[in-house]
Amino acid sequence: MRNIRLVLAYEGTAYHGFQRQPNAPTVQEAVEKKLACITGEPAQVIVAGRTDAGVHATGQVINFHTSGRIPIERVVLAFNGIAPFDIVARHPAEVPLEFHARFSARARTYRYYLWRAGPSPFLRRYTCRVRLPADAPERMRTALSALIGEHDFTSFCAAGAETDTRVRTVTQASLTEHGPLLRLTMTADGFLQSMVRIVTGTLLEIGVGKREPAEMAEILAARDRTVAGETVPPYGLFLTRVAY
Repeated sequence: MRNIRLVLAYEGTAYHGFQRQPNAPTVQEAVEKKLACITGEPAQVIVAGRTDAGVHATGQVINFHTSGRIPIERVVLAFNGIAPFDIVARHPAEVPLEFHARFSARARTYRYYLWRAGPSPFLRRYTCRVRLPADAPERMRTALSALIGEHDFTSFCAAGAETDTRVRTVTQASLTEHGPLLRLTMTADGFLQSMVRIVTGTLLEIGVGKREPAEMAEILAARDRTVAGETVPPYGLFLTRVAY
């Protein structure tokens, strides 16, 4: 038995998230169909992060077990030659049998993209268009510092989400400007459902002056989803890296 790891990039627009769902197209279903074609046997993948509907990835990680004999260097060539072509594999590797894409991961990095200029037909699937005053980025950066460290992130978790604990450790929370593009980057040992999107929605309220930057710490301490901002759309969010 072999354990093969792949890094995936995918455009999430057409999918109802990564995890299999009845009567809805998902990334997992498409990936497992591709792998079944390659190996000649049913495939069941383990994934580092179960992205939501409409969320993209440039650095998702999966692993799967197979008794197939396809050479490791041909796995990616075969995978990328099979439709759908909005899911691409890179960096194939044979790993120890005990490797687990989810439980072996030490950290994950997500990025959310905000667009501050006029509408673009080329960016509409990958950025959230917003209007912000000139001082918004600095206000948002000040607020982000409250999220660094180990905290209970209940205020930034989707209502009704099932999880054993809502405590997470955030090691990076930054906002960078690239012309009209704002890029929020967050790295943590794990993320709650919609966590980055709720953080982003809260930051936007701080950016436009509806809240003060100091309120971010108060929202975090409240452990109450209703006190945080709105959940921004999924299409500006990317899973960019998983560290092991």
